[in-house]
Amino acid sequence: MQAKQFPIPIYLAQVTEKQLIQDCQNGKKASQYLLVKSYSGMLLSVCRRYARDEAMAKDILQETLLRIFSNIDKYEPTGSFEAWMRRIAVRRSLQWLEKSCFQHEKQPDEMPDYQALEPDVYQQLGTEEIIQLVMGLPPGYRAVFNLFVVEGYNHQEIAELLGISENTSRSQLARARQLLQQKLLRLKKNHRHEVGIYGR
Repeated sequence: MQAKQFPIPIYLAQVTEKQLIQDCQNGKKASQYLLVKSYSGMLLSVCRRYARDEAMAKDILQETLLRIFSNIDKYEPTGSFEAWMRRIAVRRSLQWLEKSCFQHEKQPDEMPDYQALEPDVYQQLGTEEIIQLVMGLPPGYRAVFNLFVVEGYNHQEIAELLGISENTSRSQLARARQLLQQKLLRLKKNHRHEVGIYGR
């Protein structure tokens, strides 16, 4: 699963990203408004992946934007500005999650085993359906799954972010995948059942 790519808004085309950053660093309100208007959609999508509900996601977004503006002087143009903001959104989101989401999980003696699903199972689902399946995971599993699969962090980085061991990160990812497989198989079974009913 890849992070959703957001096109650059038309109103951003009138100013370069470098100029926008410099203007925000100089405290220009119009540029700060432009940054919010340009990137809030992308940042909110990040927050939603970790938040309990929409209200929490919006609260995290507000904190993320405040953190961006308070730290924009520290931004070094050696990497992607969008990636820099995404990292802030991820970190703020994780701070809203209780550590108990991760630390109460025990390391299993063996990793859960799961079989690869047939490609058509995924093809039958739209992006929103897949997102809803992931959102249905327990908070700890969902956070690790998103960090590993969507954001591209490795287990060492996830462990440092969440204050857990690498083994716990691996087991949570394995369990998340197992739960997703179970959900997908149920959907596939229901789909076949519905096709059988309507095909009569």
